[in-house]
Amino acid sequence: MRFRLFAAVAAVASLVAALGGSSAFGGSSAASGSAAASPVKLGVLTSLTGNFAPWGIQFRAGAALAVNEINRKGGVNGRLLNLSVADDQSIPNGGIDGFRKLTQESNVVSVGGVVGSNVGLATGRLAEQAQVPLFLLRAGDDTILTLQSRYTFRTCLPPAQEDGPPILDLAQSRGVKSVGAIVADYAWGQAFKRALQDTFQGVSGIKLNVQVAPLPTTDFTPYLRALGNVGMIVATGHPPGGGAILAQAGQLGMKAPVIGAYSPFTLTAKAAGSSAYGRWADFKCMNVGSKAYRALATRYLRTFPQNGFFEDEALQGYAYVKIVAEAVGKVGSDPKKIAAYVHANTFNIPGYGFPLKWTAWGEMVGPTPILTVLTKGPPPNAALNKAGDWWPRVLAKSKPLTPYRPG
Repeated sequence: MRFRLFAAVAAVASLVAALGGSSAFGGSSAASGSAAASPVKLGVLTSLTGNFAPWGIQFRAGAALAVNEINRKGGVNGRLLNLSVADDQSIPNGGIDGFRKLTQESNVVSVGGVVGSNVGLATGRLAEQAQVPLFLLRAGDDTILTLQSRYTFRTCLPPAQEDGPPILDLAQSRGVKSVGAIVADYAWGQAFKRALQDTFQGVSGIKLNVQVAPLPTTDFTPYLRALGNVGMIVATGHPPGGGAILAQAGQLGMKAPVIGAYSPFTLTAKAAGSSAYGRWADFKCMNVGSKAYRALATRYLRTFPQNGFFEDEALQGYAYVKIVAEAVGKVGSDPKKIAAYVHANTFNIPGYGFPLKWTAWGEMVGPTPILTVLTKGPPPNAALNKAGDWWPRVLAKSKPLTPYRPG
């Protein structure tokens, strides 16, 4: 079944070169007149090793690109930006150690890049205690934010409870009678399972079957067989299991399209190859059809060709730096004032599919995720994809999602 139109770690040396030769990930000789001014330190806490490294590597590079561009123009009010980077190793303890190091030793004004929900649960609490803004890259567990949260912000992936309705809308628009899902057995996967069950409960004419597999799983055939003859498969939370699920479904003769949830296209293309074309779609925050995205992607791949493709995660790294830099330019480097500025303003980031604005507790206001299908290339031009002969094509844009209100 085909989609139709309807509504490992990047080299440190490369990052240093991209940032003008600074070993602190952010110095530049472009603003020598303000060399005496103290730099503004932004923290990157993300997965550079472990299961979620592909996500974190892209985020770090996108943040580095933004820092480089800002510093080349003289910094923020004459102050250069520096990135202080910590690897959370894709585990909660790594996130806790990294957050404390960045905030207590490096004295960063903000932290961004958390991927895993387990890490997000641990560091979200720390951010609120320390009163330092924390920008989540993924971490979609719906319990990370509470109504009292004031320093934790989502930047793309909505909480799990907001991710169910677009899946249902897609199934209904395609006339699908049965939906199968394979989720990972950790905080995000369990939250996503609850979200799907809540969303599909009481909906007539569509049967839902959710299978939970351990996070390290690589052989998904038992879970695929348990789904039976479904009309659509949802695969999320198994880095890089989305592509593996797609490829193994094909080996079993299953023709249903596979829907991901914010997984890098490069992972899927590498794991599934040409079998992914027309069958793998994913929800994204980037608008690959926009001129702004393509211009930014060209600059990114000129600087980081080894990363292959300008993923959603890299765009979020870029957005993180641009948002904090704007806040610093307006209110200074006090983390409390930065958080207040972020809450009070709307940010239009080049390449994003929607403006970024937040509720009082840090959920995005009215995000409109874009459903994008992986297709056989070529890309619009060679500068836009160095990872292979494929290109994501926009299928549809979600209705604005209602911000999840924690209980």
